[in-house]
Parts: sequence; C-alpha cells; structure tokens
Amino acid sequence: MSEKIKHYSGEALKSADIEEGRVPTEKCRPKAKFAWSAGMAMSRFLEELKNGKIIATTCNKCKRIMVPPRIYCENCFKPTDGWTYVKDIGTINTYSVSYLAADATRLKEPIIVAIIDLDGASESMGIIHKLGEIDPKEVKFGMKVKAVWKPPEERVGAITDIKYFKPIKEEKP
Repeated sequence: MSEKIKHYSGEALKSADIEEGRVPTEKCRPKAKFAWSAGMAMSRFLEELKNGKIIATTCNKCKRIMVPPRIYCENCFKPTDGWTYVKDIGTINTYSVSYLAADATRLKEPIIVAIIDLDGASESMGIIHKLGEIDPKEVKFGMKVKAVWKPPEERVGAITDIKYFKPIKEEKP
C-alpha cells in the first residue's frame, strides 16, 4: 500500500525569486519567421472571396460540385477534377438563433447562423454564415438568401468578406 507524499523536499520558487534574479534564468527572444497555408483548395477559395466570388471544386466521377472546395472527393476518394464558380445566392438548409456571442457573452439582439446550400453547388453543399436584415421570427427553412459583401477595398480573403446573407424575394413566373 502506498503512502501519500505530504511534503516534497526542496524549496518552492516564487515569482519574486525569478523577477529579482535570485535563481538562474535564461531570456531569449527568438527571431522566428514563419508562413502558413490554408492548403491548395482553401487558399484559392479565400482568394476568390477577396474578389467577391465563390469557387467550388468538381468531381467528374460523382458529378459533384463541392463548396467549400476540397482537393479530393470524400465520396469516391478521387482527386477533384477542376474549379467552377457558384452563385452567392442559396437556400437556407437549417439555422439557429443564438443569444450568445462567440466568447459566450450574452447578446441583447440575437444572431442568426444558417447553413446555406449555394446555387450551382451539389445538394447539401454550402457554407455556414450569419443572416442579416431579417427578424429571427421570419426565418424559414428553404428561404432564398443572397450574400451581402464588404466593399472590395475592405476585403482581406476571409469568410467575413461576406458580411451576411439576406433574404431575397423570389420572382414568380
């Protein structure tokens, strides 16, 4: 049967011991340079967002148009065959009304986040984004929405280059 250790030998360090130089320390300020990549598919996707366009990849075997783009098709595990643009218009697949911000603080006005199936992409292919210019009580599954873009000079190549999606009225023939 083992006994619990009640006291460790040695002297406990305090922050003041380090700050006042009572113990040996080493300070180093590395001059690290780094670069990162979002990957082939996502890098192109982000660059096209900066240009106000949404791009997808295609799989000729499955006949799929995938958004966000991928470098391989997760259905047939084949490398994708090419690129194509899809519309910045789509259909609300599902949505959530939240009174919590990203940092978990309470919001007075809710945000609405939706999965939007983009026109021109395969079924159930789209992006998750905020909705705007709509009361949460008026949001409906299947509602048509359109991207509201930041001005070109404010775009940086991020999903936030699209401010939000807003409802559009469908024209009846």
